[in-house]
Amino acid sequence: MIHGNGGSIENFSNQILYFAQKYRVIAVDSRSQGKSVDASDSLSFEMMSDDFNALLDSLHISSCRVLGWSDGGINGILMAIRHPEKVKMLAETGANLWPDSTAVEPKIIEESIDYYNSLAQKEQTPEVKNRRKLLALDIYQPNIALSQLKIIHCPALIIGGDHDLILPQHTLIIAQHIPRAFLWIVPDSGHATLIQHPKEFNSVVDTFFSK
Repeated sequence: MIHGNGGSIENFSNQILYFAQKYRVIAVDSRSQGKSVDASDSLSFEMMSDDFNALLDSLHISSCRVLGWSDGGINGILMAIRHPEKVKMLAETGANLWPDSTAVEPKIIEESIDYYNSLAQKEQTPEVKNRRKLLALDIYQPNIALSQLKIIHCPALIIGGDHDLILPQHTLIIAQHIPRAFLWIVPDSGHATLIQHPKEFNSVVDTFFSK
């Protein structure tokens, strides 16, 4: 389970115990977030997807099902591209392939840039620097080409809310370019599909992972 930008394992509080009834669950605080500390200046989705690959290696796990939300969904897509042998199945909600207004609500982009610039005026404490690093991640990344999606060979469930900050038409494009993808646009939902509709989310993802 891989959370979104600025989040932590806690984002999956509605999922961990549910899926632990059937699976071994590995919930991760991503680099620079939660309890995972990273003092470096640079951060990329590729770095994080490689982190998760290294984690699986250290746990001697050859492959797994990946559940990602938002940035975690991006990480899941990149894991399936960069480390295809590790991803048995992929379920992701609220991921985007690029950071412009064809993928993300323009208002969200503007607010993120304004906040990023405002933090530059503050004392550059480690906390402020880390927040700017995480904001920059979503302002300038990801940069995934549609052609890269075609090499994803695992079954994938691509999810988005009908009022998601990731535009539903962008979520559709992702599903259309992954050969073995299924699409689920969740009615009456924003970006946090797994929090706003936890019972339905868990049931649908569980059915996908099982079948």
